[in-house]
Order: sequence, then structure tokens, then C-alpha cells
Amino acid sequence: MNDYWGFKMAMTQDDLKRAVAQAAIAYVPADCIVGVGTGSTANFFIDELARIKHKLRGAVASSEASAKRLQGHGIEVVSLNDAGELPVYVDGADEITRHLHMVKGGGGALTREKIVAAASKKFVCVCDASKLVDVLGKFPLPIEVIPMARSYIAREVVKLGGHPKLREGCTTDNGNIILDVHGLQILNPVELETALNHLPGVVTNGLFARRGADVLLLGTRDGVQTITL
Repeated sequence: MNDYWGFKMAMTQDDLKRAVAQAAIAYVPADCIVGVGTGSTANFFIDELARIKHKLRGAVASSEASAKRLQGHGIEVVSLNDAGELPVYVDGADEITRHLHMVKGGGGALTREKIVAAASKKFVCVCDASKLVDVLGKFPLPIEVIPMARSYIAREVVKLGGHPKLREGCTTDNGNIILDVHGLQILNPVELETALNHLPGVVTNGLFARRGADVLLLGTRDGVQTITL
């Protein structure tokens, strides 16, 4: 018994991410094109996909980094324009609630992530337990912005109670910049997502609430929990 508890305590965050990545494979239909996210947990999922690549027709990547990792495993990367509607999209989150609303974009790929998620029938979110929160906002909310709109968007965000900060040295795969908004307590994520997206110059923001996850696979020291609405 002591060995068992010692093993559980010794589990690292990477162990939990690997466990949910392995569990997500069950949601990938045979002979499909799968949507793949960006970030550390998504990287574990890509590594797991490599084990079943003979069963796949390819993958749509939400970032150049994920595309390179997929190609490194010999998995064909397909354009979303060519793939059409996807059966499933698997990605992580920086924060997620039990309502399956998320903050995403810590890796800078929020716009492409949101596009691929919207084009997928099912969104499977894979996270370790540290990402589950009651209220979104402790993790700074990313907003991808066209560069000429930076100051305007920053002023508008201040009016909403946020504290925007330019993400230094970051240019997105789309050639834009990111403002990280601190100090928000996001009680109505659908409303805030909509309001931010209506600001001219915002490409998109990191709230995934209008189209949240369908399934959360949460890595805990007691195993992988499955949470749905």
C-alpha cells in the first residue's frame, strides 16, 4: 500500500498529460483526418497518434509547431480547406471550468485553434488537474490583435477592467501580436468572448466559451476523469 501511494505522489505533471493523451486516442475514429491542437499536452497526443498513424488519413494542425511534430512522426498534415469537417479535435487548455469553458492561447495559436475547433464535430480537451478552475481569469487572457490596433484594443480592454500587456517577442503564425490581459474575473465567458470579438482589430480572443469542449479528459493522481455536460 505504501508503494502504491508513493507511486501516486511521485507522478509528475508530464505523467498526467501523457495519461490523458493516451485516453484521447479512444475518441479518434479509424480512417479519419483528426484535428490536433498546440502545446505540451497536445504534443503528448501527437506522440500517441504516431502509434496508430497507419489507421489515419492525416491530421489538421492548429500551428506550424504541431505540423512539424506531426510530420516528424510521418503523419500527413492536411489543410483544413482540403479536409472539410473533422470528426474530432483534441487540444489542451490553460484553464477550464466544469462548464467546459476554456482560456486558451498560452502558446500563441489561439486563432487557428479556434478555427479548427469550430470545424470539428467534437472537441476533446485534454488537461492535467491543475487546469481545472471554478472561475476563469487567473491565467491571463490572450487576445490576438492586428498590430496597428494594439493601443486602441488595450484602451478598450482597460475599460472592461483588464490590464493588458504586450507579449514581448511574440508574432503569431498569422503575423499578428498578442495582448495578455491580466486581472479579469470572467463570470460570463460567453458575453466577454462576444464583446472582445466585436472590437475592430481583434482577430480573436482566447475564450473558448461559445464553442467550448464537448469532453474533458482530466488527468488526476486517481486516474483520468471524464467530464461532459
